[in-house]
Amino acid sequence: MDKYQTQTPESQSQMTATQALTQVKEGNERFVKQMGFDRDRQQEVKLTSTDQHPYAAIVSCIDSRIPTELVFDQGIGDVFNAQIAGNFVNEDILGSREFACKLAGSKLIVVMGHTSCGAVKGACDGAKLVNLTQMLDKIKPAVDATETRPGEDRSSANLQFVDRVAKQNVH
Repeated sequence: MDKYQTQTPESQSQMTATQALTQVKEGNERFVKQMGFDRDRQQEVKLTSTDQHPYAAIVSCIDSRIPTELVFDQGIGDVFNAQIAGNFVNEDILGSREFACKLAGSKLIVVMGHTSCGAVKGACDGAKLVNLTQMLDKIKPAVDATETRPGEDRSSANLQFVDRVAKQNVH
């Protein structure tokens, strides 16, 4: 796509999963190079006010530093985005992704982690709070599955370990 175009029923239905992945990757490239599409957000809002045709469904962390529409250079109506600390999937988020793909026509699911993730740090450290503990327990399998060298620190103080856990958590 040379010029940005709000998704339509036709453009969404003609898109393949491979094309959707290409769009997400090219959007991230534009973001990194600071060459994003010049968008008319008000026009996007008008064009999507009565229906939507997102081509991708993203699961990302709630972290305020990684707004997916920006880092993937996407417009209003292009992606469904579920944000939850630690970007894990539970039944509710899985049901939302099921809706996105089976009923709303999305072609791709992206699970996006990020470096220096606070939720992953909390899971590494075994943080305990009233509701946070249950949430971090869902990231704990990634902590346990991440290999370390003998004697390597497995806490949030070791940012390399944290980033490996974040990557494992995506998988």
